[in-house]
Amino acid sequence: MSASRPYIMRALYEWIVDNECTPYLLVDATRPGVEVPRQFIKDGQIVLNISPSAVIDLHIGNEWVSFNGRFGGMPTDILVPVGGIIGIYARENGQGMVFEPEDPPEGPDTPTGGSGAESGGSSRQEPRPSLKIVK
Repeated sequence: MSASRPYIMRALYEWIVDNECTPYLLVDATRPGVEVPRQFIKDGQIVLNISPSAVIDLHIGNEWVSFNGRFGGMPTDILVPVGGIIGIYARENGQGMVFEPEDPPEGPDTPTGGSGAESGGSSRQEPRPSLKIVK
C-alpha cells in the first residue's frame, strides 16, 4: 500500500487555503535530497510558505514537493522529498498536522544485509501510525 503522507498533505493544503489561511511546511533540511536555501535553515529545519500567492508551480506529488519561491528577492527552485516534511499547518492558527519521523528509503546501493527473499522476509516491524494535534 502506498504512503498516506502525500495524500494527507494535499488534503490539508487544500483545507488551509479554502479557509483563507496561509499554508506552511516544516521541513527537515538535513534529509538527503532537500534543496532549499541554506541561509534560512535554523536548527536543521526550515519553514516554507506555500500559499498560492507566494509560490509558482507548486506540486505536492507522492514522492516530492516542488515549487519556485522567492527568498531574499531571488527566485529559487525548491525540492523536498515527502519523507522530509515534518508537518503542514496554517500560519494564522497553527492548525494542521505533524508527521511521525520517517526512515530514509533504502536505495539499491544502500547495504541492507540481504534482500527480503534471501533473509526470509523483512523482520523490521513497521511503527503504528499515530496522529498529533498541533495547536
